[in-house]
Amino acid sequence: MSLRIYNTLTRAVQAFSPLIPGHVRMYVCGMTVYDFCHLGHARAMVAFDVVQRWLKASGMQVTYIRNVTDIDDKIIRRALENGETIRALTNRMVEALHQDADALGIERPTHEPRATDYVPQMLNLIGLLEQKGLAYRAQGSADVGDVNFAVRKFAGYGKLSGKSLDELRAGERVEVLDGKQDPLDFVLWKSAKPEEPEDAKWPSIYGSGRPGWHIECSAMACELLGESFDIHGGGADLQFPHHENEIAQSEGAYGQPLASVWMHNGFVRLDNEKMSKSLGNFFTIREILAKYDAETVRFFIVRAHYRSPLNYSDAHLDDAYSSLKRLYTALDSVPPTSQAIDWTDSFALRFKDAMDQDFGTPEAVAVLFDLATEVNKSRSAERSGLLLALGQCLGLLQSAPREWLQRRRETPNASGESRTEGNTATDVSAAISTEAIESLIAQRAAAKAAKNFVESDRIRQSLLAQGIALKDAPGGTSWEALP
Repeated sequence: MSLRIYNTLTRAVQAFSPLIPGHVRMYVCGMTVYDFCHLGHARAMVAFDVVQRWLKASGMQVTYIRNVTDIDDKIIRRALENGETIRALTNRMVEALHQDADALGIERPTHEPRATDYVPQMLNLIGLLEQKGLAYRAQGSADVGDVNFAVRKFAGYGKLSGKSLDELRAGERVEVLDGKQDPLDFVLWKSAKPEEPEDAKWPSIYGSGRPGWHIECSAMACELLGESFDIHGGGADLQFPHHENEIAQSEGAYGQPLASVWMHNGFVRLDNEKMSKSLGNFFTIREILAKYDAETVRFFIVRAHYRSPLNYSDAHLDDAYSSLKRLYTALDSVPPTSQAIDWTDSFALRFKDAMDQDFGTPEAVAVLFDLATEVNKSRSAERSGLLLALGQCLGLLQSAPREWLQRRRETPNASGESRTEGNTATDVSAAISTEAIESLIAQRAAAKAAKNFVESDRIRQSLLAQGIALKDAPGGTSWEALP
């Protein structure tokens, strides 16, 4: 393969070759399902959706795992607040996750394991670590209680974050609890608390309890992909401590590299500050889709490199809409022919070179715009077909052009809720319906035929005031929704 990927572990862009020729095995940390997904989650899902799409476009078989964390402190707390079972809460949030991901054109992963289905594998891994002297039962509780990982006994700890043990301190996501031998040690098994619901407890030789967050991913990844696989991905916030701890657990247990390549997507920022639930400055995917077409949101994410910060603002999304409209307008003006991509074509070759350099989507998107310009000049259906095929490598241009151009944003009602759920051309909440638009276009055509140009202009301006732009062409009049 000519693909090169930035490896967080080596801090360099390096040539990529799967451990099993022709087959890429990839694990990406998914969501903790206690609430709706926000734009930061969307960024991670889209980034790795593009990765797996490009690997497939490059001729690779891809086994893609994206897990669901369906047990942790936040989930327990939210279920208790709602007066519902943990399973009821997590089932509802997983369904919402799927709805959001589907709207953004994100392909389902090969497997989507839920942590609660892999507790036996987690306990087996904890037992193996205990046998190797890397795990210990909390002080004062030889038979029942927490089990912790002894960080200083794993020689490679800190290699992913690039920090030595002396530099590392117990941060906000590393709990310092009674019974630990060292503040950097982290929990593998949490003993049950009396106030916790019964569906948050599993039996074990350590007593009733539940797995720690980090052991979940190690167990699921190794169970489904093997003890060593090709790519491990996730958000930059997971690099430490989560991914560092995964390495310690997995490599401590099995004695081989967990993943050949570690990939991390950048943060989403709002007013130069990281967008996150903990800071309370986040927008859910659903809130954004109430204002913007889903493909516009995907394009906004894709046109930035996955490792760079992504600055959110309405202005940036408005610009993304206008830019995406240029591509759809080219496809609408010159209907594309269906074709396989000829990778020796100059446009396709530039696109491939961009994507093969650490999934360089900004440069790949620039090729799409150059190709759209060529389509408009040459009026070539083959060039239009190439534009469509290359766009779909990024999960873009998946709608019928005319449908997308006529799609209008949903307008919140008086209560602030969207009046429709979908993002199709028929699910519009503008004051004027598609049928009314077509009727006015027919009335305008009749007025023009009667040389009543005052009435013709009045109808055009009336539609324009309602966000509908008319386009006259030799074949008739079409319309587009304005941003």
